[in-house]
Amino acid sequence: MIAAIVVDLLFPQPSAESSPRRSSSRSILRIRSSVFCHWDTYPRSKMSQYNFKKITVVPTSKDFVDIILSKTQRKTPTVVHRHYQISRIRSFYMRKVKFSQQSFHDKLSQIIQEFPKLEDIHPFYADLMNVLYDRDHYKLALGQINTARNLIDNVAKDYCRLLKYGDSLYRCKQLKRAALGRMATIMKRQASSLSYLEQVRQHLSRLPSIDPNTRTLLITGFPNVGKSSFINKVTRADVEVQPYAFTTKSLFIGHMDYRYLRWQVVDTPGILDQPLEERNTIEMQAITALAHLRAAVLYFMDISEQCGHTLEEQVKLFSSIKPLFANKPLVVVVNKIDIIRVEDLNESDKALIESLRAESALVLFMSTVTGEGVMEVRQEACDLLLASRVEMKVKGKKHNEVLNRLHVAMPCKRDDKERPACIPDNIVRKREAMDTGEVKRPKRRLERDIELEQSEEYFLDLKKNYDIPEKERWDVIPEVWNGKNIGDYIDRDIEEKLRQLEEEEDAREAAGEYDEEMWSDDDETEEIHKLAGQIKRKFSIMREEARVNRTEKPKLGREHGRQRERSESRLRAQMEDVGIDGEELAGKRRSRSSASTSRAEKRPRLSLSQSQASHTTTRSQSRPSRDKSGQRDEVMVQKTRKMAKKAQNKMNHDARKGESDRKIVTLKPKHLFAGKRTIGKTDRR
Repeated sequence: MIAAIVVDLLFPQPSAESSPRRSSSRSILRIRSSVFCHWDTYPRSKMSQYNFKKITVVPTSKDFVDIILSKTQRKTPTVVHRHYQISRIRSFYMRKVKFSQQSFHDKLSQIIQEFPKLEDIHPFYADLMNVLYDRDHYKLALGQINTARNLIDNVAKDYCRLLKYGDSLYRCKQLKRAALGRMATIMKRQASSLSYLEQVRQHLSRLPSIDPNTRTLLITGFPNVGKSSFINKVTRADVEVQPYAFTTKSLFIGHMDYRYLRWQVVDTPGILDQPLEERNTIEMQAITALAHLRAAVLYFMDISEQCGHTLEEQVKLFSSIKPLFANKPLVVVVNKIDIIRVEDLNESDKALIESLRAESALVLFMSTVTGEGVMEVRQEACDLLLASRVEMKVKGKKHNEVLNRLHVAMPCKRDDKERPACIPDNIVRKREAMDTGEVKRPKRRLERDIELEQSEEYFLDLKKNYDIPEKERWDVIPEVWNGKNIGDYIDRDIEEKLRQLEEEEDAREAAGEYDEEMWSDDDETEEIHKLAGQIKRKFSIMREEARVNRTEKPKLGREHGRQRERSESRLRAQMEDVGIDGEELAGKRRSRSSASTSRAEKRPRLSLSQSQASHTTTRSQSRPSRDKSGQRDEVMVQKTRKMAKKAQNKMNHDARKGESDRKIVTLKPKHLFAGKRTIGKTDRR
């Protein structure tokens, strides 16, 4: 029976409801012969890991031709004349043919290399692509692209040979047109293959990234039994969950952490109990995953039968696909126990569940709605898979190399003295009381329990557990004020000190220390108060005068103010007050003014230009000009000017046209106007 099912899996009959991606001429679904070898013995070196999302977009045949011909026109010379030598004309058109051929060759080679080769990838991906796209159609499309590449290479080779014997510009141009035309015709005949490969590329980019060799939990079973709900519970995946069958139409993957390891959980579409040849593409994805993925299998069952299938049908499906679970850890998960319990089932249904246990399968119960048993299922499945992987590695040949490098150190006693553990007596008595049942273990009341009890009236109070007196627990006091912790400045004895101060004040008041008759108003105190009042009044008067002088002072012209402030009579009066004779000072002033007048008469008269220059310059006449400063003689000055002029000429040669330049040397730069198409002719090719 097992052999028959494996043969049916490897060579199924064509389905009437097959996917539109399958070829109409296909008679059977052929799976590669390498699937006969177990995935444990498949060489890892051949399992190339592909990133299907990085495959380059495949253009249509029309876009393909337009891209290549436009690139040829842009990247190759575009000007040729009749008077050129015939060798130059031949090389001109041969260059265009070779460039087009190389462009076609590179683009087609990129398509062939980036699409995965079914012989080099893991059997899981190979069979998955066979289910989704049909292996024959896929290989035929890539083969046609490869044939088109070879034909284009041959066309270019033939026409380059003919171009070597072209005797005129017209003949060479026609040969070039014929070569590019044949290349374009070859590509137009590949329209169906290119469109098919583009559909495959888009679908491949949407496939989940499943690692066939890592730790994996594989979920399978009838549709609508709770598989997607489970993966949403244990991982961060967000798989759509609906109350109807075949909500999941493809493989979904989620990731989780268990025992500091990374795990992937694969959710497969539902499987119906029917012959293999009648299963559609959606079901065949689950079958492919079960056949090739190295995983722990979780077979889900619906105990409430709300999925539309009885327990007997679910057990029958389990028995039919059980050969796919060979050499894999298996857990039967009975879901939806929140609707009906196992104890409430009739005897025949209980016998069916017991029969699963008899088939060496671990049976667990859970409910994805209430969360009961979900973590136990995850833990048991992960532990089974870890144990299975360790056992498999121990049976292999590589474990000897690892074990030789390991050494387990066993501690030994340093002497014969016994050193028992020291446990306090009260802890021992408390444990004994708890074990005998005299004292119940105190159950801590969690905040979650309080929230469930109070429901909408619940309020999270973070201050109720503060280690301060209860009457001060809810005081609104900031812990930090102006960058300092106010707790450092709190005086614990402040209330006691305040009480002592109040008692002292009461005693003083009782002794009459604050009575009015005790105050003495002698003459000295009155005089001090009077003097203080006078000082205050004087200050106010001075402020008012300053304000008036500052705001209401009359403003005079500059010449009148200067005459009033700096008059000769005032200066003479001030000097006489000091003890200096005013007449002597006036005589010295007159002699100084007459001397300056005589010097001015002796100075030669300057021309108008010289006077203007003397007025415009501000530097001293004795100081040398700026371009002559630091020069020894006139020879050195001339040499310096010559060097500066040479440097300026070189800088002008390196200059570029800018916004301020009026001169336009090239009105029509070639790189902007060459190779453009006109409205009419298109025979440039």
